[in-house]
Amino acid sequence: MRGALVVLLLLPMLVWAQGDKAAVREEIKRLAWQQGPTQGRIGDKALIQVPRDYVFLDERNTSRFLELAGNPAREGNYLFAPASLDWFAVFGFEASGYIKDDEKIDADELLQTLKKSDGPENEERKRLGLGGLYTEGWQVAPHYDTDTRRLEWGTRLRTESGRHVVNYSSRLLGRSGVMSAILVSDPETLAADTQQFKLALTQFAYVPGETYAEFKPGDKVAAYGLAALIVGGAAAVASKKGFWALLVGFLGAFWKMLAVGGVAAAAWLRSLFKGKGA
Repeated sequence: MRGALVVLLLLPMLVWAQGDKAAVREEIKRLAWQQGPTQGRIGDKALIQVPRDYVFLDERNTSRFLELAGNPAREGNYLFAPASLDWFAVFGFEASGYIKDDEKIDADELLQTLKKSDGPENEERKRLGLGGLYTEGWQVAPHYDTDTRRLEWGTRLRTESGRHVVNYSSRLLGRSGVMSAILVSDPETLAADTQQFKLALTQFAYVPGETYAEFKPGDKVAAYGLAALIVGGAAAVASKKGFWALLVGFLGAFWKMLAVGGVAAAAWLRSLFKGKGA
């Protein structure tokens, strides 16, 4: 297994680094990995085709995978990856309502907003015992595809030690909300892994009744648009009420932990599976 990286959702990487490597490895292997070719069901909202040499975990097993990584168990997540676990993606649905996609995206303005949020985010990270993270720029500028109804962007971040990491995110719009798909990858292989990830997303589809095109008058409509998805979703709306620092600070720190968790765990996980099959 090449340096697979780990999603860090809420807490620092603790359990794996302190636990018995052989026991953790065996428990990971015992998870109910669905081997391709098959079809992965993401709750009752969507499906993704899992080709040969790829794997999928359902909600319960994804929760356990993340728990083994030293995180609290979380519901509503699904994992998709190549069988080698060279990279993986975590899917999760937010029932925000229908998001109108007619908003112009100003990448420069959004970048400045993200940079301004570094202060409150890092206060939250400090409270959790984590080092600071600083937004440096776009690795991939935000862009929206009207054919696929997919919003994508990649943020380049710098740790206090000077290490550079990247968060790469996709949001797939549906009738009743938005599907988040977050790629966890080694920055050194990000370009190649992103291409594989984007190819995999072409095999994602909402189930009938949940597609963006099936919106009907009377359906719930989200109180925010595309730009807000990049800077905090519902928290961007709360900012109008004076809660920007609190809510976006928390959510921003949450997202940025993904990349840092991967970097922190890479060397350990590489040694854990060195010479072993997935």
